[in-house]
This record gives sequence, C-alpha cells and structure tokens, in this order.
Amino acid sequence: MPSSDRNAPPLRRRGARMRSAVLAATVDVLTAYGLAGTTVGAVARAAGVHETSVYRRWGTRENLILEALTEQLDATMPVPDTGRVRDDLTAYFGTLARLLATAQGEALLRLSVERDDTLPDRRLPYWTERLERGAVMVRRGVERGELAPDTDPALVIEAISGALFTRALVSGAPLDEEFAARLVALTLSGALPCIPPGPDPLQ
Repeated sequence: MPSSDRNAPPLRRRGARMRSAVLAATVDVLTAYGLAGTTVGAVARAAGVHETSVYRRWGTRENLILEALTEQLDATMPVPDTGRVRDDLTAYFGTLARLLATAQGEALLRLSVERDDTLPDRRLPYWTERLERGAVMVRRGVERGELAPDTDPALVIEAISGALFTRALVSGAPLDEEFAARLVALTLSGALPCIPPGPDPLQ
C-alpha cells in the first residue's frame, strides 16, 4: 500500500457514507492482498476512517469481510427459472463456480472453514441461505415431475456444492461452468423418476 495512503489522516465520514467507504475498501484490500492481508487496520487506512470506528460498527474482522462480500456478491447469484430443473441448476452452479474462482469467493470459503475459538459459531449464514435457494429449484423440479417425488432437495444441493467446495479448497483443479454442468448431470441422474416397467412379453 503506498505510503501516502498509510499516512493520510482519517476523513470525517459517518453513517451511510462511512459504511459504503469501508465496505468498498474491504473488497479492494481483499482483492489486492488476500484474506490474510485484509486486516481492520488496512481497511480503515484504505477507507480513510478511524480503525476504532470500524470496530465499533462491525465488531470483528470476520463480520466486516462477510458483510462486504455479501453486499457485493449477492446480485451475482440470481435464482433462474427456466422451466427445467437441470437448466436452472446448471446456470446457478455455473455462477457459483465462477464466484469460487475469484479472490472474493475464496475468502468466503476460507472464512467458513477457519476456526476462531473466541467466536461461538463459525458457520456462515451466507452459504446456508444461498444453498437453500438451490433447494427451491429442486423442489420445483419435483413438482413438475422431472424428479422423483421422494427426492431430497437438500441432499441434491449438498452433493453438487460439496464437490465444488472441495475442488476450490483442496484439489486446486480448475473451476468452471463445464465442471458445474457435469456435476449437475451426475447428481440429477440419481434423482430421476423411475419408469415403470412395461408388460412382460413372456406373460
């Protein structure tokens, strides 16, 4: 970070202006320096505000990063409704695959697996809420008869997203829309409705 930024006096920002400046600075710092370099102090300097003001509003570094990323990325994952469950899930998880390949997406994943004994609950509602959106698409597929009536929507979504998260966190293999589409096709093949057998020609 340039020395002029480090030595610049904090600006007198308050309320909505301060919040917007800090959240934008959080995304900028995260993109430039990664999760480890995204400290409250670095964000406060980039936003031109007092560090104490950031702590007073967000409490922890994790809360700050989560709110900044949620606000920025929320609009990037709309829930499609094409009329076909496979197309819906392919589009949705293709977007998620692209997201996980970015610095911001990786940070969200890292925050969800890092442990901090000072916090009572390390689960991030960000992923829970977005995966529930995926379950809505599966339920629509069941209602349309595309999937078996006893399909477990949560299990379908966990099967697809779990493979995406594993690749993002562990394997280092490329994340792209093609991989997401293959996962959707593989998972849905186990949720297709059973076709009753035809009459036995020998009877």
